[in-house]
Amino acid sequence: MTRIIDSHIHLDQYEPQSWKDIIEKDASLQALISVSSTLHSCQLNQKISKLYSCVKPAYGFHPEQMLPSSNELTELFAWIDQHNAEMIAVGEVGLPYYLSQKCRLSLDPYLELLEAFIIHSKKWKKPLILHAVYEDAEIVCDLLEKHSVSKAHFHWFKGAKKTVERMKNNGYYISVTPDILYKSKIQALAKDYPLDYLMVETDGPWPFEGPFQNQTTVPSMMHQSVQQIARLKRVSVTETYELLYQNTSCFYNLSI
Repeated sequence: MTRIIDSHIHLDQYEPQSWKDIIEKDASLQALISVSSTLHSCQLNQKISKLYSCVKPAYGFHPEQMLPSSNELTELFAWIDQHNAEMIAVGEVGLPYYLSQKCRLSLDPYLELLEAFIIHSKKWKKPLILHAVYEDAEIVCDLLEKHSVSKAHFHWFKGAKKTVERMKNNGYYISVTPDILYKSKIQALAKDYPLDYLMVETDGPWPFEGPFQNQTTVPSMMHQSVQQIARLKRVSVTETYELLYQNTSCFYNLSI
């Protein structure tokens, strides 16, 4: 049987009445890594994970937004520290690449926050789920190397060739979304990156184009992603399914 794991989804951003259908509609879906963006988001993902055992929550703060106050950050870290045993990873954390393209902001406080999450991830013994693209990925690699962190998952990664080589050498994982069906740069990245360090994701409810135009993003879309990876890698579809499944299961230490 083909088995898939959604390595990056924002279940808390879907309507509650749709959770059951998203989770249970595809029998091949074994687990979903549901990432968080705020304290409220962490708490909602915690709730979802208690309703559905296949939902594995990650707790963090999404960087593509204005930073909360110091008191709010203290509250966030205190809450995660209290509940870290139940989370699968620290995430989604990283740097605000797209926000910084829209408005002028200082990167320093975002770097401080990311470094704090990196330090805490080592204390909690949890992997990191990273939002770090283009030139921001180089900065994040610097921080990971500074703190000797090896278990890092760069979701929906895009970046320069030299960054890709650095990430490959460090054994960092990346995941691709359904846009691998219609974006040549993502296809080239997936073709080049070692299959042993690849995962698939939806980043739902983010909408996609191409064959997924005007469709609600759901985990079953990843079947086409897996098949595309198999074509690009010239590996059998069966073997590709199994390798991607094992990659994600082992990286997140899933007992499924």
